[in-house]
Amino acid sequence: MKRRDFIAGVGAGAAVVAMTGCGKKEGASGQGEGSGQGRVFDWKMVTTWPANFPGLGTGAESLARMIERTSGGRIRIRVYGAGELVPALEVFDAVRNGTAQMGHGAAYYWKGKHEATQFFAATPFGMNAQERNAWMYYGGGLRLWQDLYKEKFGLVPHPAGNTGIQMGGWFNREINRLADLQGLKMRIPGLGGEVLRRAGGTPVNLPGGEIFTALKTGSIDATEWVGPYNDLAFGLYQAARYYYYPGWHEPGSTMEAIFNEAALNELPDDLRQLVFTACRAVNDDMLAEFTARNNEALAVLTEDHGVELRLFPDEVLRRLQELSLEVIGELAAADPYVQEVWASQQAFLKQARAWHDVSELAYYRARELQT
Repeated sequence: MKRRDFIAGVGAGAAVVAMTGCGKKEGASGQGEGSGQGRVFDWKMVTTWPANFPGLGTGAESLARMIERTSGGRIRIRVYGAGELVPALEVFDAVRNGTAQMGHGAAYYWKGKHEATQFFAATPFGMNAQERNAWMYYGGGLRLWQDLYKEKFGLVPHPAGNTGIQMGGWFNREINRLADLQGLKMRIPGLGGEVLRRAGGTPVNLPGGEIFTALKTGSIDATEWVGPYNDLAFGLYQAARYYYYPGWHEPGSTMEAIFNEAALNELPDDLRQLVFTACRAVNDDMLAEFTARNNEALAVLTEDHGVELRLFPDEVLRRLQELSLEVIGELAAADPYVQEVWASQQAFLKQARAWHDVSELAYYRARELQT
């Protein structure tokens, strides 16, 4: 793929999604029988992402369109980007109170609801995308997540996208040693934000649509977002010079679809299963898209826009890992549900790492022998 075609394709893809989202009617369409078999369900989806934003916003749109098509139009979904119906960080409450039947976002935005939520999005120095999906589907993670949301909030979550390992972020100062984090104001949510605080920085929680302006005006000194594909689309290279890796704070970030439990229970069994199947398909597809697009976008950033790619020093990463374990340990000691989730993740990661040592890691090393 030629670079100019790649850049043009990002915009064209967003435009196509924007067109497919038009012309939807709101409100119930037909009452049908009590079983719901003859009924058409008109739903709203609210998201934490800007409308039609490549990767994340278009992933939410893809989920809605997939549900519509595979249901034969029995479920119709109008998608609202951040701020169109509710602000980005009010998605959880909007679905909970029935303003919308479903939402799409990331669970670490809801840490104020319960500390355990953020563990279902990303854990610093924890599982990567492949390991998180395995834990969710086969290691009890999804059960723990759904139990928490259903019992406390009347919501049903499901994995609906993964970005893979993210970048460490955009910085307007060099990070050569641990002391360079002192006083750093950085947009970074979830557990990573608390780790940064322990390292002497100041975490700021901002929705995606506000990041560029905050970084450009100096309201923040640094920001993490996702990775090259998304960061190029946001134009973050125009607001910061240094682009650091790896994304220690989000090594495999799970995006969530959340459903109002009452609305979900109105669906007949076949449509409920269809909705979850669509979530799983989009979960796989988003990771494939980011894997396909990130390196091309990184080349555009470094070669066309002069972005300086930097690796975090080992000293910094070692200390951030120590602080991560400290933060998580304190949360687990204070809350039994956090303890259960964290214990589950630790046990699963231990056996996943043992296998990856003789599979993925060994293969990467063998492949390097040829270069």
